Amino acid sequence: MQFFKDKKIFITGHSGFKGGWLSYLLLQAGAQIKGYALAPDTGPSLFKILNLRDKMQSVFADVRDAEKLQAELTSFAPDIVLHLAAQPLVRRSYKEPVLTIQTNVTGAQNLFEAARKTPSVRVILNITSDKCYENKETGRPYCEGDHLGGFDPYSASKAMSEILTASYRNSFFNSSGA
Repeated sequence: MQFFKDKKIFITGHSGFKGGWLSYLLLQAGAQIKGYALAPDTGPSLFKILNLRDKMQSVFADVRDAEKLQAELTSFAPDIVLHLAAQPLVRRSYKEPVLTIQTNVTGAQNLFEAARKTPSVRVILNITSDKCYENKETGRPYCEGDHLGGFDPYSASKAMSEILTASYRNSFFNSSGA
């Protein structure tokens, strides 16, 4: 946890369940955090229960808004970017497939583009889901070498996000400077 002390960390999805816990833990470690997410829409809300609004910078906006995302990332000048923002529900992805893909894929691309233009960023971590892997009903846990895929819009969006992450890593964020 000492590693995170005084690091500037930009977290998308900080108002969600996982993002809320992550923000809380990183605050305990002494990190400076700016969160970027939609306002909490569930009750109870971990974000509200932990009183995170008063403990960190919060911006309530959509990752699909590339200009706003760029402005917030640039103004904060973080060392680390942790991307958790997503449309996270499989059932909702059937009802709103366009929203799901725009949020989970285009939102990630918007963040990667913003990070490319923010010189302070040293690390980007894109959190997806085990649903990014093709479900072959084997009963064993998934591993990094498994085939990407999905039988629903949510799973497909997470597989696309993984492919997008690899392409940006290899094209823009690798150590060889390609």
